[in-house]
Amino acid sequence: MPRRLALTALASLAALSAAAPAATAATGLLPLPLPVLRDDARTRLTITVSGSGNSAAEGTFELRCGPAGGSHPVAARACGRLDELAGEGADPFAPVPGDALCTRQFGGPANARVAGTWQGRRVDAVFSRTDGCEISRWNTLRPVLPNVR
Repeated sequence: MPRRLALTALASLAALSAAAPAATAATGLLPLPLPVLRDDARTRLTITVSGSGNSAAEGTFELRCGPAGGSHPVAARACGRLDELAGEGADPFAPVPGDALCTRQFGGPANARVAGTWQGRRVDAVFSRTDGCEISRWNTLRPVLPNVR
């Protein structure tokens, strides 16, 4: 009995599938397409910069991409950079690996925190300029993060 019910259900679905294009053509209505979300349309970040010594770079900025917007001073360029990094398969928010060999140089007391979503993925990353690896990580993310020295 359950097998007969399953076969009947399959036959009904097949009939409906075949009738759908004909019904669409008869009414002249086109089926509504499903919305397509670009990855960058799901980018929304809060960037907080402190200790840079540059009042224009200090503060909290919102960055939205797809289309570019928010209070970020160069939102379009910042979104473009995030697109470039995504195209390279890079994760600009990944921490420096624990076994990385980094030069012992100090790039200044600037700190930044980036939180929100990038390409639909949760982000909560902290940036500093405490050694060569952290400076490089910061610079890779410019102009999302400001140019500080």
